[in-house]
Amino acid sequence: MSHTAIVILNYNGEKLLQQFLPSVVQYSEGAEIIVADNASTDQSISILQKDFPRVKLILLDQNYGYCGGYNRALKQIQADYYVLLNSDVEVTPQWLAPMVQRLNDDKTIAAIQPKIRSYHQKNKFEHAGAAGGLIDALGYPFCRGRIFDHIETDQGQYNDEREIFWATGACMMIRSETYHRFQGFDEDFFAHMEEIDLCWKIHRVNQKVYYCGKSTVFHVGAGTLGYGNPKKTYLNFRNGLSLIYKHLTLNELIFTLPLRLLLDWIAALSFVLKGKPENCKAVFRAHTDFFKNIDRDKLKRKEIQKAYPGYSHTTIKRGLIIYDYYIRGKKKFD
Repeated sequence: MSHTAIVILNYNGEKLLQQFLPSVVQYSEGAEIIVADNASTDQSISILQKDFPRVKLILLDQNYGYCGGYNRALKQIQADYYVLLNSDVEVTPQWLAPMVQRLNDDKTIAAIQPKIRSYHQKNKFEHAGAAGGLIDALGYPFCRGRIFDHIETDQGQYNDEREIFWATGACMMIRSETYHRFQGFDEDFFAHMEEIDLCWKIHRVNQKVYYCGKSTVFHVGAGTLGYGNPKKTYLNFRNGLSLIYKHLTLNELIFTLPLRLLLDWIAALSFVLKGKPENCKAVFRAHTDFFKNIDRDKLKRKEIQKAYPGYSHTTIKRGLIIYDYYIRGKKKFD
């Protein structure tokens, strides 16, 4: 029988733990539940020790962010499958079993995510993951059920099980051997898009990333950084450039990188027009830091492409999602 460890990374999230951890404890039969704490300064630890004796604690000595926190915590956990679960997620009865069963049945699947719906609007999908992550030719991520800021209502249209390009870090089940094979998340990302980078590596070894519509969780979203937060803007734009630089071939980059930079500048201008100058500055700071660290990314690119030179492009969308959305008016995945 496969051993599953549900690992929740926490930093000063005492209120989220009190609100959402009870559902995880109640509905995660047979799984080990662990909270890895990024050196919180609130009452998180005392609350866990007092109210959740079943939950195991891993105490980290400082805040390592999402990537570094999970990398350090998971080195201390022995399990067949890890579930990386955000602290602002409410799980449902039988949420775990369908994903475990899928991994047990198909050894080619390395990672899987459930259906992610909004905690505040429970009939709608949630921004981070929705019904499975995809990516276009320019490296822009989007989801079934969520394209840019357009969120679909769940009417059963994504109750399927299918291969996707990336699984959300809000709730990702991954084989432990896969996670450690790639040394976990790239800590230079700190947070945002690190799961896409890891999933891209999975595709490079001819394994699959999957979506399981039989499992549902509800996600608050933007619990640490709001969707309009300039720091989130910075991380998304910087990490988006690092992502494509690490994984695309030279021929692909010659076309893709200049176009991405141009579209980023257009996005920066749109922030100004929307009265968000700090977000505009975040875009240009992201570009500055990307080029400042390009030698570091060049080494990673060389290592990745040498070790795992080829992969199937079948799960990458042909064409540009930005063209489909803004020019063709296509707001839904279907």
